[in-house]
Amino acid sequence: MTHTTVTPPTTTTTATPSGLRSLYLIRVAFSLFWAALVFTTSASLVSTDRPTVIAAVLLIIYPLWDVIATLLEPRMAGTGSTDRVGTINVALGLATTAGMIIAVFSTIKTALLVFGIWALLSGAIQLAVAIRRRRAVGAQWPMIISGGQSVLAGATVAATSASATSGLSTVAGYAAFGAFWFLVSVVTLSIRGRRVGLGA
Repeated sequence: MTHTTVTPPTTTTTATPSGLRSLYLIRVAFSLFWAALVFTTSASLVSTDRPTVIAAVLLIIYPLWDVIATLLEPRMAGTGSTDRVGTINVALGLATTAGMIIAVFSTIKTALLVFGIWALLSGAIQLAVAIRRRRAVGAQWPMIISGGQSVLAGATVAATSASATSGLSTVAGYAAFGAFWFLVSVVTLSIRGRRVGLGA
């Protein structure tokens, strides 16, 4: 908790949800588009296969996009620069991107293992951030559920990565569920913003 910015209450309660809504909508669109591409181009691939060029690019892009979104979030939320937790998340995303670049030259199994570990750890970070932000911003319960779900999904993907029947459709489903919870967050932040506006 390193933020000490003093901001008038009206600015905090209106601008912050608005910025988060915009970022969350971008994340919804990206996740759905990414999931659709993964599912349509890689649904037939199993753990013993080597990722295709398209699949490899998609797997590398996803954690890298999360890094970009993490860097954008504090600015769009009006909370200043990236804090310590955000920095950890950025470092995790960059490490995962580097690990995925290596993994995609191996098998789907290796790529799924890297993706699963990343989803577990980033979900834990998202859960911690949402809990901490709950008092300042409000309407964070979708992100709390999403973070918890990411932890469980990541653990499942990593644990089943060696299965002969596991494939990239698993991570497409992970991204689609993530998009759903970001969309729910947009709705809850919008409702809260209206209530604050009516009460102002």
